[in-house]
Amino acid sequence: MRVLVASPLDPGALDLLGSRHDLRVVPSPGEAEFCASIADRQAVAVRSGVVLNEQVMAAAPDLRIIVRAGSGLDNIDLGHARQRGVRVVRVNGVSSVPVAEMTFALLLALARNVVVADRELRSGHWPKPLLGGPMLRGKTLGVVGAGRIGGLVGEMAHAWGMRVLGCVADPRDEARRALATRGVTLTDLDTVVAEADFLCLHVPLCSSTRYLVDADLLARMKPGSLLVNMARGGVVDEQALARALQERTTVVGAALDVHENEGEGVLSPLAGLDNVVLTPHIGAMALEAQQIIGSRVVDLIDAFEAERLEQEVQDGELVV
Repeated sequence: MRVLVASPLDPGALDLLGSRHDLRVVPSPGEAEFCASIADRQAVAVRSGVVLNEQVMAAAPDLRIIVRAGSGLDNIDLGHARQRGVRVVRVNGVSSVPVAEMTFALLLALARNVVVADRELRSGHWPKPLLGGPMLRGKTLGVVGAGRIGGLVGEMAHAWGMRVLGCVADPRDEARRALATRGVTLTDLDTVVAEADFLCLHVPLCSSTRYLVDADLLARMKPGSLLVNMARGGVVDEQALARALQERTTVVGAALDVHENEGEGVLSPLAGLDNVVLTPHIGAMALEAQQIIGSRVVDLIDAFEAERLEQEVQDGELVV
């Protein structure tokens, strides 16, 4: 098959794709470059940093399959793909563990002022008395989106001795019982927001979650609380968050691995605040996870070419 890889992918996976298919690699293209590079391709593999919209797909008359090297789908025009008869599959669930682990990296970095401490020490300062921070044990963790990733975060937090509250879009009794066995109490969003010392976001970006965290929700957070966004940038109104962090009446610190605008040269509106930790969407970038994702991308493209995609896909992978 004629394959375009439009995002960074594990080198081993690229070697396999290159040995089995007509491979073109154009990592993180802009829209014009994307349209040019996809024009003669039958398959394309993308990650979250690349937008596969109607204009790009329209430039590829032979496009037959899109492989999302991850689980989020907000960067793909699924309606146009469905209309065109283009199959869409994703690599689902592999990133759960690294993203959950990264959540705790940010929780600890934020709570214990790790970034500030590192910066000050490198500048020759020793501000030890000024860098106190809260323990996690005994505190309440609120998980907005207690699904595959959020449920694992809750389970890990429970093991650390935290009280864990979670909410989901569809709070069925089955989900409530399953989360309870992991130490997570399922409740409603308002309760999670009001009682959480640490509020973690793990929801997909869609019409119902865009700017879910706005000025109103931030004003309802517990005084002295901390926010961690591991979901998507558009879930948080970053301008409202910046104002809240400057006022420090409720939320007093935030850590974000995802941002409304991402990429080289983009400066976050939160970059000038000392009570914020920012990372460049690296939650899933554990090396082992990237190897598995890359291998799965190869398997899905091979299966499609062999006309056995339906037999190859696993739970939640086949989208369109």
